[in-house]
Order: sequence, then C-alpha cells, then structure tokens
Amino acid sequence: MPTGTANLASVQAAFRRLGAEPVVVEDPEEVLRASHLMLPGVGAFGAARARLASRGLDAAIVERIRADRPTIAICVGHQLLFEASEESPGVAGLGVVAGTVDRFPEGVRTPQFGWNQVIAPEAARVLASGWFYFANSYRAVLAPGCMAAYAEHGGPFVAALERGHLVGCQFHPELSGADGAALLARFLELV
Repeated sequence: MPTGTANLASVQAAFRRLGAEPVVVEDPEEVLRASHLMLPGVGAFGAARARLASRGLDAAIVERIRADRPTIAICVGHQLLFEASEESPGVAGLGVVAGTVDRFPEGVRTPQFGWNQVIAPEAARVLASGWFYFANSYRAVLAPGCMAAYAEHGGPFVAALERGHLVGCQFHPELSGADGAALLARFLELV
C-alpha cells in the first residue's frame, strides 16, 4: 500500500523472493479484503499520514488492525501506528498503539543509518532477535499493550512491536538480509 513516501520496489522484491505476489492497493475495500497488508514508509510522518487520509485508507487500516488481520508496518509505517510524532506536531497518527514517537536525544547521531542489534522477546511469533538495517531519526521508547523488541541508540528504543496479527518494525526487514527475510516469512505465515 503506498503512503506516497514508500520504498515499494524493495519491499515488493523482498516478498517476491519469499514466493508471495504483492499487489499495491489504493482503495479502502482492497485494504480490508487483503489476506496480508504491509504499510511501508520512507519519509516524513505528516506527509505519509496525509496521503493515507486523502484516500480514506487510514480508517480502513485501523479497522483492519482492530479486527486483528495480518498487518505489518515498516519504518514510517511503524511510526504511524502510534498516536503522534514530534516530527509533525499536531498531526495525529493512526492511534492503534498508545504513545508518541520522539526524536533521538540531543547529541545522538541522527539519522541512525546502518545495522543495529535487536533483542526480541522469546514469546514473539514473528519478531526475533538479530541484526537489522535502520534509517530513522525518530523512535518510540514504549509500546504499551504490545510485545516489544528493543535496540540501543542513545538509549533503548522500540525497534519492533507485535500484538496479535499486528507487527511494526522501525527497521527495514526488506533490507536486512537473512534476519529480515525470516521475519517477513513468519509474517506471511500468520492467518
């Protein structure tokens, strides 16, 4: 699904390598009908949120998540799951996860570009510990009501979250080699 700021080509290629046939959807009914939905994103929180709202996709995504249908959100898509972001003051996120996405602390190299170790809870079905590729200047520090995987960059932050059939990844699994491919394969197994 396009947010207008997404890296669709690399995401589609990653799913094709796993034997899936991804389809770009831009209609709320298609969002609700899809067996699995991926909300990608590269860019700014406010612009991505506005693009979803302009097509009526925001309400469909929220409805889908509340119905516990398999949904994965990557990078800015992950950030959109939260209520708000310091990046775009006054712009509401999708609000399916409580909390705000904040900028990394002063003095921390941003954006965070590169590989970082992620530690996931053992009880997670999709998330797993490993090394993943990040490209972000903002991060959440808590994900209430979710199982959270953490990484360190200026302190611990939520690298990924899992709740039912919802998965959010601050990192880019499609660019994260074997660990990322394994995570996407586990996501595709959700029914």
